[in-house]
Amino acid sequence: MTDRITRGRADKFTERRDELADVALQTLSELGYARTSLREIAQNSDFSHGVLHYYFEDKVDLITYCVQRYKVASVARYDRIVSDASTAEELRYSFANGFAMTLVDDAAMHRLWYDLRSQSLFESGFRADVAEIDNSLERMIWRIVERYAELLGTVVSVPSSVAYATLDGLFQQSLLRYLCGDVGVSFTVRAAVEDLLPRLVLPRA
Repeated sequence: MTDRITRGRADKFTERRDELADVALQTLSELGYARTSLREIAQNSDFSHGVLHYYFEDKVDLITYCVQRYKVASVARYDRIVSDASTAEELRYSFANGFAMTLVDDAAMHRLWYDLRSQSLFESGFRADVAEIDNSLERMIWRIVERYAELLGTVVSVPSSVAYATLDGLFQQSLLRYLCGDVGVSFTVRAAVEDLLPRLVLPRA
């Protein structure tokens, strides 16, 4: 009975953190790390500064929780693309389309992620969480590229780190172009991913 009550309290605590993180995301994604404080987030929500401080130790705790929550959902979306694809071409086009769509639809969230990753170069408090998120994204990309190679009947031609760095670099560059007003970048990045994916695997024998 006591264990059940304890688990129930823990679940409610997590649910509350999730709710607060979702509310905070808009302010965080608009202002970025440097210009956002817990007090600023409280002023842009229905929650008090004290409530935020009860559920999150500080701004670092809140921001990393928000980004982790979003990236878990993002990884799940790409994993569905992998599981749903029955041919290499279907996976190639679905991945390229998802890549381009999230660039536009979730631009503010991705900007916050890159802001957090940059801040980890200067603030050690971010590093472990950033490394964990980065590793999960690298594994996600590897599952996509490896499955693409498998469907083609070949193997990946580069290490996991290279595949991730290549696609992540393309995404970050395209995000910057989009934020600078290049509304056509979603079309060019989709074509770039369609062209790039076959280059990451060995030719079929």
